[in-house]
Order: sequence, then C-alpha cells, then structure tokens
Amino acid sequence: MDYRIISLPPFKAASSGADRAFDFSPEGILGKFDKYFSAISPSPRDSFMPRDFLYFDTAAGGLVWIYALSEDIDPADNEVVDFPGGLYLTYTYKDGDEQAGAALRQGAIKFLEDTGVLEADISESRPEMGHIITPSEVGVALGYTQMETFLPIRIKKQNMK
Repeated sequence: MDYRIISLPPFKAASSGADRAFDFSPEGILGKFDKYFSAISPSPRDSFMPRDFLYFDTAAGGLVWIYALSEDIDPADNEVVDFPGGLYLTYTYKDGDEQAGAALRQGAIKFLEDTGVLEADISESRPEMGHIITPSEVGVALGYTQMETFLPIRIKKQNMK
C-alpha cells in the first residue's frame, strides 16, 4: 500500500500568514518564516516530526506555513492559530515531481472510494498539507528531498456508530 492513515492531534501553531507571492527568498514571508522555525531547537520531548506544514489557503489565495507550538516555544511576531487535527491519509514522493504527486493523489482518492467507509474531508480549517520529511543533510547528499502530503479524511457518517 502506498498510503498511510494517521491521526494528528489538535495543536496551536505559529503561522506565516498567506503569501500570495509564494516567496521563499530570505526577504519573503515564507523565507522569513522558514528562518524563524529553523532556528527553534525543541526540547527532546517536543522533537516529534512533523512540526511544520505548508498548504494553500484558498480564501486568502496564498501559501501558508505553520509550525506546531508547545508551551516553551515562542511564536515571536507570528500569528497563533488553532489546528483542529483529525484523520489524514498520507503519501510520499520526490519533492518537485508534480506528476508523481498528482498520480498518488488520484490513487488516494480511488483508495478512499474503494474502502466504502472513508472519504476526503478537505475544508478551510483542514486543508491538504505538505511536509518535507528528508533531513536537510540527506537532501543535500541525495540532491533531492521527499514530500509527504497530508490529505484530510473522515469516516463516512453512515459508518459512524
């Protein structure tokens, strides 16, 4: 199976806010947010992966990056948002290989349909998200990184007991 089904807990997150320019440069919204959370050294207790997620905010028309906070992580000047958590179907592919990503997404939707009990649950509060899972030193050595996509799902209402 190319897909995993996981549960993410609700959490508070620092947010970059929507960036309509998709600007990862050091001066851009996303570049500044990357610098912010890349400088954080979570305690061993909080060193779980992933802590950051990137998604497209359809209402604002831009990319948003969030970083899961704990009580000892300072959000700095970033907005703090509530992430609702929930069930997600995930899949992994080489970052930048949009053809592979699209094929896996199409397969994920078919997989959900074939279960008869699960369905996509994409909304403004639960968008599809991505996370680079490759440690930076491995990405440098390989010359590429891996993207994990998180597709929000739910159990169909008729199957809830």
